[in-house]
Amino acid sequence: MLIVSEFLDSKVSDWLVYIILCSDNTLYTGITNNIERRMQQHASQQGAKYFRGRRPRQLVHLEDGHDRSSASQREAAIKKLKRVDKDVLISSDVNRIDALAVMTEFK
Repeated sequence: MLIVSEFLDSKVSDWLVYIILCSDNTLYTGITNNIERRMQQHASQQGAKYFRGRRPRQLVHLEDGHDRSSASQREAAIKKLKRVDKDVLISSDVNRIDALAVMTEFK
């Protein structure tokens, strides 16, 4: 029998931190608990206001294992990084984009 607290614990780390490369070569950082839905929202301009003047091109970074709070904290920390540091992060082993096998291209 599944105990409710075990079920809740399994859902705690379902939040993702992501970085999207935009049409103007800027990087957008966000969080979600459903990356496919969030990518569709950004592609159809129903997501962040940031995409009103630019288009999302490619999902370039994905971190898993976060709860809502740690994802928000990580997002804030990434947003404070300089571009060169974000590029290093994208190239690092922290990036789980390949391991999670998600769609990375925007259509």
